[in-house]
Amino acid sequence: MRTHRQPVAPLALLLALSALPACGPAAGPPPAPPPPAALVPPAPQGLPVVETKLEIVGLDESALDRSANPCEDFYQFACGGWLAKTEIPGDESYWMRSFNEIDKRNEAELRRILEDAASAGDRDPVTKKIGAYYGSCMDEAAVEAASVKPIADLLAKTRRVRDPKGLGALVTELHGRRVWALFDITSAQDMKDATRVIAQLDQSGLGLPDRDYYLNEDDKSKALRKTYEEHVARMMRLAGAQEAAAKAAALDVLQIETELAKISKTRVERRDPTGLYNKLDRSALAKAAPAFPWDAYFQGLGLQDVKEVNVTSVRFFEGLSRLLASVKPAAWQNYLAWHVVRSMAPALPKAFVDESFTLQAALTGQTEVRPRWKRCVDATDNALGELLGQPFVKTSFPGESKPAAEAMVHQISDAFARNVRALDWMDEGTRQRALAKLAAMAYLIGYPDKWRTYDFEVDPKSYGKNALAARAFQTRWDLGKIDKPLNRDEWQMSPPTVNAYYDPQRNHMVFPAGILQPPFYSVSSAAAVNLGGIGMVVGHELTHGFDDEGSQFDQKGNLEDWWSKEVGAAFKAKTACVEAQYSAFEALPGLKLNGKLTLGENIADLGGVKLAFMAYRAMRKGAAEQTVAGGFTEDQQFFLAHGQSWCGKLREEALRLMVQVNPHSPPRFRVNGPLANLPEFGEAFKCAPGTPMRPTKTCTVW
Repeated sequence: MRTHRQPVAPLALLLALSALPACGPAAGPPPAPPPPAALVPPAPQGLPVVETKLEIVGLDESALDRSANPCEDFYQFACGGWLAKTEIPGDESYWMRSFNEIDKRNEAELRRILEDAASAGDRDPVTKKIGAYYGSCMDEAAVEAASVKPIADLLAKTRRVRDPKGLGALVTELHGRRVWALFDITSAQDMKDATRVIAQLDQSGLGLPDRDYYLNEDDKSKALRKTYEEHVARMMRLAGAQEAAAKAAALDVLQIETELAKISKTRVERRDPTGLYNKLDRSALAKAAPAFPWDAYFQGLGLQDVKEVNVTSVRFFEGLSRLLASVKPAAWQNYLAWHVVRSMAPALPKAFVDESFTLQAALTGQTEVRPRWKRCVDATDNALGELLGQPFVKTSFPGESKPAAEAMVHQISDAFARNVRALDWMDEGTRQRALAKLAAMAYLIGYPDKWRTYDFEVDPKSYGKNALAARAFQTRWDLGKIDKPLNRDEWQMSPPTVNAYYDPQRNHMVFPAGILQPPFYSVSSAAAVNLGGIGMVVGHELTHGFDDEGSQFDQKGNLEDWWSKEVGAAFKAKTACVEAQYSAFEALPGLKLNGKLTLGENIADLGGVKLAFMAYRAMRKGAAEQTVAGGFTEDQQFFLAHGQSWCGKLREEALRLMVQVNPHSPPRFRVNGPLANLPEFGEAFKCAPGTPMRPTKTCTVW
């Protein structure tokens, strides 16, 4: 569960290591690892047994399928009852027992907060701003009356594009409002000096989720391209184009985006931090892409003093420059107009929202548009997340939750340290560097210590105006960080978000209040259940610091090879095992996972479960009694908690989309994959060697 803002992670991750031993093989063989008992204390034996129900410890009896064999398919055993009784809501493409159930509760609370704020009389500044933003979004009559007025000026400007200079001027204005035509620009930490914040240019400009949708020649891809072409034509017609002009515009859009897809890096290529680091000075950038007016672009965004920029793909910008010189102005007008319309469609009348949904339905199988109030809650969270987060944490994150979660994080960090000290494939020099990185890792839990301010006006009568203002503010705020001191404590998710991430360049983990909720976590749940739920999430994010990408960054977040040659080779062999194993998993008949794309998340899942189990056993060491819930031992409760956290149903279209573009494996494999590689699982459920959940060949990295 990582946000991944290129070049590195959040769904991001440097340093002088002069105080540490030089990187290289140890002078002698590594010390013998301690016996397994030093890593994982044994399960309680002979202690008084306390019998109770699953619900009392925080598990769901009704989610189980006790007719399934846990040694054949543990996911079915843990989730089969839930899968049988759960229907995916029409306005969703998938439904997860943990994420969506928590999100549903959080969403209802946010709705209450926002509706109270929108109707309040005397209001403080926070309540006034979030209430006005949400209220303008909910005022559907005003949105309908405004029609396309919020984007009319931008659409008129697209029709005046005559040459690359004019195109560049409009792209500059669009980027200032986060309409990412052609490419995008963000602030980013310098991968070779994580104390610096620099400008970064990245490939963008596509209307479909991935470059491969434009390039694959299978029947499904061809059909989707046709659906997309027809969708673009209908949207352009809604925006005012005549029928013939709208169809011609759709052809131009598809042709230009196909050319952009050809020069775009694949998602697997984008998982290589080294390949994403290409720092150029302004003259080198102009030489690589001479057709684009870079000086005017940086001037227009207030970045005239920027001397250098990281380019995630030089090849992309070289190809873009050639495209600017070859495509006719009329086609560029259509392309730019389309990106204005598609980007702003959520703030336009219902006809635009409904038409946008036709493409979403084709991609995900979703059958209903989400209710307006849900869309407006999300929009307010996206625009004013840390304002909305303030009343949310007051009602939904009790005071004891933060210290309890912090204690769990430290238990799992200690487990990783014990594990690293025991690895027989790591020499002492590399081991000390890994421990130094772990010691430098920071943990941000619940909500920021200092709340962000949002310096833009909110008009309670114009949602379109507010949406554009929020976008412009976000761009100014982001680009304003360039060449300023790094804020290592900055959050990249709002407090109500049901997710978590590890940022390899800041070397910190972030756990918003939104995810620290049942069934992932509760102060009233048993230790085994909390560790199997949120503990695995903590271990997962920590392991991201040492997965195939995170391992390329040192303790300060610098892109640095801190591994000895021999240990690096051993690490790659271990990750290759994981890649091959997951590449053999079938999500649907004939549809296998992409082991390269999902490698980092799979490594983190394996490490997350292992670390959480170690921490759980350590926490229960010396217990005076053992709890048996619903007939399950504490070890079994841990694994059930992990399994039930990932119960999920996906529509077939959504599953296909996930396999193609998502770095995470589908839910079934996030349960069965890690557990089949963990010996303690087979022991807990007494699985015979050679059964699917206790295979003879397993993979382990950390």
